[in-house]
This record gives sequence, structure tokens and C-alpha cells, in this order.
Amino acid sequence: MNVALIGYGKMGKAIEGIIRNHNAAHSNHIHVVHKFSNSGTRLTVEQLKDVDVAIEFTTPLSAVDNIKLCLDAGVPVIVGSTGWYEQLEEVEQYCKEKSGSVLYAANFSIGVNIFFKINTLLAQIMQNQPQYTLSIEETHHTQKLDAPSGTAIKTAQLILQNWSHKTGWKLAPTQDSNAIPIIAHRIEHVPGTHVVNYESAVDGLQLIHTAHSRDGFAEGAVTAAKWIIGKKGFFTMQDVLGL
Repeated sequence: MNVALIGYGKMGKAIEGIIRNHNAAHSNHIHVVHKFSNSGTRLTVEQLKDVDVAIEFTTPLSAVDNIKLCLDAGVPVIVGSTGWYEQLEEVEQYCKEKSGSVLYAANFSIGVNIFFKINTLLAQIMQNQPQYTLSIEETHHTQKLDAPSGTAIKTAQLILQNWSHKTGWKLAPTQDSNAIPIIAHRIEHVPGTHVVNYESAVDGLQLIHTAHSRDGFAEGAVTAAKWIIGKKGFFTMQDVLGL
């Protein structure tokens, strides 16, 4: 399998390390045939002609152009960039028009996707307990450009689908009592922590996911890249994990 890494920052290098580990343990080697930095130079379809799957971790500003370029080239693309989801419907339509393959996720960690599933189930229970207030808290490294994180937004969206007391989410501080407040912290060298807090006058309930390194995200992205080969459509990590 030939892979192009679109975005060769810290995540790109972590993915390359996971691929190296895979090749050391398995005979079906994965070959990184291109490593494109996010230098502002636009990629071309020609550059992707020998690629089986692309893994994209760049920025909110360049992600959509990179996805469309992969679809133009007929290359399935795994998208780890966040902050571009206001264009999600546009990208899904483009994927359909090109009969292509896109898999996006706010977070590729297996643990986070289980965290999503548990939060969905927990919201179904907690919506019958109005004495509890709800907030979401996320902490990431200072190089992260978007806030709140895509993972925090995805968590809020899943809760909102199952908890009728709120109508949306807002970055804290907010005076909107109908919104789930999301508190964002930026601290050096923190890969990513997400906390869902339910608080009442008599007790509190927390659900926490803590990433210890970027390797969990990178491992999930490589798993998704292997999974999408031979498939057509618009997918998420939930499809990969069968959640």
C-alpha cells in the first residue's frame, strides 16, 4: 500500500513512526511514497498518481482544498484536520460527484471513539435528571490552532442529539443558558484531554479521556487508511470501529 502524508508536522511524523512499526512486524509493508509539508505550495493531481491512500493532517484553511485534490486524483483520503466542518456538506457532495472515498474524524483515537459512544449513552440517561448542569472541558498543546477542539465539538453534538435540555454549544465563557459551555485550555506539551462534567448540588459525575501521546491518533489513522482501501463513500471512524 502506497501512502501520501499530506501535512508532515508532528502528526505526520507520528504516523510515519507507526508505519515503521507496522513494517517491522508484518510482511505486508506500507510505503510512504510522498511526504508533503504544509508549506503553502499547492499539490497537484500528478503528484498523487502512484498513491493508494492519502492521510491529511494540515490546517483548517488548507484541508478542504487537499481533500478535493485527492478526490480529483481518485485517491481515498483520511482527514485528521479539524476546524473545516462548516464545509462538511459541500465536501460530502463533492465526494459523491467524484464517486470517491473520504474518511474524516475529529479524533482517530480508539479510546476517544469509545468515549463518544459512552457519552451518547450517558446523555440518554442524564436527560431525565434535570438537577444536573453540563459542561465540556478540553486541554491541548499551544500549537493547536482551533478552539474548541473538533473532539469537544463532536462530543457536544452527540450529547445534543440525546439531551433535549440544551439547544447548542458555545465557547466559554457564555451567558447563554441554553448552550453547553465548552471550556478550552492551551498548555504546552498536552496531547489532548477531554472532560464531560455533570454537576448537581449534591454530587458530580465526570467522564474523562486523556491522550498520553500522539501515537493513539496516528495508530487510528493508519488503521483507517488500511480499512478504506476498496470502499467508496463518506465515512467516519465510527464506521471503522463498528460503533
